[in-house]
Amino acid sequence: MPHTADLAPADVHDRLAARQIVLIDVREPAEFASERIHGALNFPLSTFDPDALPAGGPRAIVLQCGSGKRSAMAMDLCRKAGVEVAGHLEGGIGAWREAKLPVVRIDPATGTVRDAR
Repeated sequence: MPHTADLAPADVHDRLAARQIVLIDVREPAEFASERIHGALNFPLSTFDPDALPAGGPRAIVLQCGSGKRSAMAMDLCRKAGVEVAGHLEGGIGAWREAKLPVVRIDPATGTVRDAR
């Protein structure tokens, strides 16, 4: 898959469920802590190191952020470092929510983790 692949939320959801990809969330830790896609790993753009990404396994890397802007920046960093990624979640977690796909959220009042749509 080319570095510039914009992947639709449903496609990312299906590939994640089938364990075909590793989803890397490049948002900052506070954003990730408050809401995330189940199974995503947090590699914040502010400290992003393409060489630290899990590599060499059977699953392709897909990047994700809030709207698609930071994940596109991370894709560019990967390209420059020669690190292969399959693409990024087009529209980020915002598009994921709009597609009514599940997220994990922290209830700020109680600190309870809950699955939400």
